[in-house]
Order: sequence, then structure tokens, then C-alpha cells
Amino acid sequence: MKRVVIGMAAVWSLLATGALAADLAPTPYVKAPPVAATVYGWTGFYIGGNVGYSWGRARNSETISDFGTGVALFTGTSHNDVNGVIGGGQVGYNWQVQNWLVGLEADIQGSGEKGSSDLICVGCANDGTNITSTLTQKLTWFGTVRGRVGVLVTPSVLLYGTGGLAYGELKTGGSITGNNVNGVPVTVAFPGASSTRVGWTAGVGVEGKIAQNWTAKLEYLYMDLGSASAGPIGTTILVPVRVNAGVSYSSGFTDNILRVGVNYQFGGGPVVARY
Repeated sequence: MKRVVIGMAAVWSLLATGALAADLAPTPYVKAPPVAATVYGWTGFYIGGNVGYSWGRARNSETISDFGTGVALFTGTSHNDVNGVIGGGQVGYNWQVQNWLVGLEADIQGSGEKGSSDLICVGCANDGTNITSTLTQKLTWFGTVRGRVGVLVTPSVLLYGTGGLAYGELKTGGSITGNNVNGVPVTVAFPGASSTRVGWTAGVGVEGKIAQNWTAKLEYLYMDLGSASAGPIGTTILVPVRVNAGVSYSSGFTDNILRVGVNYQFGGGPVVARY
């Protein structure tokens, strides 16, 4: 009888241990619902300013001819940098569709870009010496009207591409040095020409929210304003006898623009994002 009681106690102990273990089994993992976060949207008008630097390039073709006969003394080509600081302002509008953004932007820039190049005609002067022609270029201002298309890699960071119309004022002038008088080369400036050129631009940028209504951006643009030409422009090269000469030239201009800017966005109310 004692053995039966001991056996029944052992069985009861095993059953009780199993029930307790079942009660202690881990509960299934349930993923927490997404947490809603408030961020600020990009849709709306904005206005801002920028500053940067431009690395321009001029491709020049020039002809000096006898103004009376029209006979060319020489024709040559050259290339030169047209670099300088730029600064201005921009205005635009954004439309945000989920994490995509499309928009329009116009800007106007003041420019300190300038440069020059020399062309040498060996032995072209009446006295057998060289004639050196110096051509100068200056971009005084330019502007663009562009579309923008981008993707919001986060609710606060935009990567975008941009492109459209470009226009600007390109001034070209120069001088001619040649025909020694009493052993001294003579330099004569010829009148410059100014024209407003129209071309195109394209580039990329990154823009980020730094406050509810403020963004900061870094942008690169390539700009092509085509060619500006003038001539023949009458000038005088001093020789033992004065000779009138005509200067004709053409300058093609392209630019690489890197600038930083800030924008203030009107509106830009909160939207709900889930992570």
C-alpha cells in the first residue's frame, strides 16, 4: 500500500510540473503598429537667394582684314576661361505627390565672370613684325527658367534634376597690338559689342528641410548660351602709313555653375508619414 501511495504522488508531481510549464510558455510576438510622425510637406510657393562660382569657357574665332579692300590679314581660333563669382535670387513652386516632387523655378544672377585670349599672326604687320589680337569676354548677368523633378529619399531630403531655358548678357571687346613705331609696339582698342543670348541649361541638386518653412540646397548647372558675333568693326593699326582694319569675331560660351542657396516656403503644412 505504501508503494502505491508513493507511485501516485510521483505521477501527480509530473502532471503538475507539465501544467506549470504550459502556463509559463512564451506568448507569440506581435509587431507594434506603425508610429505616425508629423513632417512638413513641400507643396507651395517659395523664394530664396543663392551664391556660388562659375567656370565658363569661350571658343573664339577672329578675323582681321583690311577695312578698305576687305582682304583678310589673318584668321585664327582660341579658347579661354571665363570665371567668376555669381549671386542672385530664385522663386518657384513645388507640387509633392507622395515621395515625388515636380516644380518650376526661375532665377536671376549677377555675374563677375570674365576672361581673355590672345591670337598672334606671325609677320602680318607691314613692317614684318607680329600682330597680336586680344579678345575679352564678360558675362554680366544671366537667368534661367527651369522645370524640376525629384524624389524625396526621406521626408526632409530631396534629390532632383532640372533643366530649361537660359539667357544672359555677354560682352566682348579687345585690342590689337602690332607695327612698331620707333621700336615700340602700338596697341589700339577696338569697340566692344554686347548682346543678350538665349540658350539652355540642365543640372542636378540636393535640397533639405532645415526648419518648417526653410530649406537649403546645393546645385550644379551646365549652361550653353550659344555664340555672340560682331564685325567687321573698324579700328586703326599704326604702320608707317595709317591703315584702317576691320575686326570680326565670334565667341561661343558655355558655363559650369556651382551654387548654394536657401529658400523660404510659403505654406508647407504638416503631413502624416509612417515609418
